[in-house]
Amino acid sequence: EMNIPENMKKKIALYCNVREENVIENLTASNLYEVPLMLEKQGLAKSVCEKLKLKNIKPQNSEWEKMVEKILEIKKDNIVNIAIVGKYVKLEDSYLSVVESLHHAGYANNVNVKISFVDSEKINNKNVEQTLKKYDGIIVPGGFGNRGIEGMITAIKYVRENKIPFLGICLGMQMACIEFARNVLKLSDVNSEEFDNECENPIIHIMEDQKIIRKKGGTMRLGAYPCVLKEGSYARKLYGKGEISERHRHRYEFNNKYREAIEEKGLHIVGTSPDNKLVEIVELNEKEHPFFIAGQFHPEFKSRPNRPQPLFVEFIKKAKQH
Repeated sequence: EMNIPENMKKKIALYCNVREENVIENLTASNLYEVPLMLEKQGLAKSVCEKLKLKNIKPQNSEWEKMVEKILEIKKDNIVNIAIVGKYVKLEDSYLSVVESLHHAGYANNVNVKISFVDSEKINNKNVEQTLKKYDGIIVPGGFGNRGIEGMITAIKYVRENKIPFLGICLGMQMACIEFARNVLKLSDVNSEEFDNECENPIIHIMEDQKIIRKKGGTMRLGAYPCVLKEGSYARKLYGKGEISERHRHRYEFNNKYREAIEEKGLHIVGTSPDNKLVEIVELNEKEHPFFIAGQFHPEFKSRPNRPQPLFVEFIKKAKQH
């Protein structure tokens, strides 16, 4: 909270057997992204380079400095309220990458993002409006297992019908497809095979190459995969190119048997694997909903404070306008 006096640095150096110039203070920062600049100013990089006998190249932090300066200039009362509706809300670090991605997008939109964690197990048809109406945008993030999924589906129905900006991530995309099939396509007994492998309409089913796997450890669809974006789609406009690469972590996917039906009713498939076999992104038309996009991947894994992820940036932009 305060600078270390020189006499204290000497004492620390003496009793810890560390050179005095290598006693580095780590002050409390108003923003996480100030810390690298503070440590640079303290001489940490110089000391490390000397210790490891590396060439001490002059740092080029001007881009980072401008970013931090911009962050600190954002007015405190300039706020958007975002809810993360998930099942792991008691352990908030489970969604840390999503949280930081939202902050990155906030910096890009010159707003502070205030994030609330909403337990999807506690959402139902009776309380969904009261629970979610105060938020400018809703995210349903990834996860596994059937706990809390009905609350997610109820939340997605509410934001779809009330035109509240929505971003679905991995499980969030699957729940968006289930909600749409149940409430727009009016199909009965719709679910994911992950939760009910005997349901009549498994709009989400296990991937073909996962069916033969018995030992589950490390066998999911993991890592970065290419995705082709449909010409004229909202997603393609946001990314600014026809092919992207995003990181995945899942076993289940959209069932291609239902492609034509959901597209006819307005949930558009706008991102697929290059061979067109896997559905990666679905969206509602911009004219029908301000922002309703869901991806089978995890866009939060590639977001950086100085390079915010496009879907998060647009999500916060629309939440700001809500």
